[in-house]
Amino acid sequence: MTTGYISHPDFFQHEMGSYHPECPDRLSAIEDQMILSRIDDFVTRIDAPLATEDQIALVHDRQMIQFLKENSPTAGYFSIDGDTSMNPHSYQAALRAAGACLAAVDAVMQGQVNNVFCAVRPPGHHAEPSHAMGFCLFNNIAIAAKYALEHYGLKRVAMIDFDVHHGNGTEAAFRDDSRVLMCGFFQHPFYPYSGDASSASNMLNIPVPAYTKGLDIRQIVSDVWMPRLEAFAPECIFISAGFDAHREDELGQLGLVEADYAWMTKQILLLARKYSNNRIISSLEGGYHLSALGRSVVAHIKELAEI
Repeated sequence: MTTGYISHPDFFQHEMGSYHPECPDRLSAIEDQMILSRIDDFVTRIDAPLATEDQIALVHDRQMIQFLKENSPTAGYFSIDGDTSMNPHSYQAALRAAGACLAAVDAVMQGQVNNVFCAVRPPGHHAEPSHAMGFCLFNNIAIAAKYALEHYGLKRVAMIDFDVHHGNGTEAAFRDDSRVLMCGFFQHPFYPYSGDASSASNMLNIPVPAYTKGLDIRQIVSDVWMPRLEAFAPECIFISAGFDAHREDELGQLGLVEADYAWMTKQILLLARKYSNNRIISSLEGGYHLSALGRSVVAHIKELAEI
């Protein structure tokens, strides 16, 4: 397999205060583990471009885009909600995070690589069409999926979300869109306190209680996700790759370990091989214990690259 790795120095410039867990050190931890595991030579590095505002508008309201742009501070921070803010570099980082996922779509659709991991900040899956929230400004993976549908004319794409939190923004972007099947699990009750009562037929988001372990998650993937995904036969697969369900991550209370992320990735890879011409776009969401994050991302990338 040829695996792309898309990132950019701009992602280190976005920060929301020294106290904040969604910090630049997250990307440093990933880079450090890639060096330690000696897998850097096995990925194709691509610099993330800036998304255009028209591309952002594939998912987000123009008013929302303008609000974030106009309130991008020249110094200090602009608060969006209790845990989400922008510094002077955040708006450009957010454009580039979405741009990374768009570039990933181009790379897999044009045959440059088989699959891609996007090491981006800020994350995206909580950002709804009309507002930013939950550490997220723009919904990077949703924008990329909509781009694949509209620009490349795909008829079916799958959205996989294994973050500890429900991907409310992704669900809001694609609820009742028959071209999209979203499969996720998430700790419940837990932020953003949604997803457990969705009536949309294309949403297969499974709430699980705190302290659920990896073997139970594997059972959900095997028994619930995979039959629906097989029947759907996606032409491309998008992953909201959150690693905060790791047992060492204090922002959640689930019990996954690196081997569970590797196993899930393998199942997705087998699905992609069968239906999607190997096309997978994975984008970083959560994961706040730095060592666990780095180790888990490396396990994920190793499976994508089959090394």
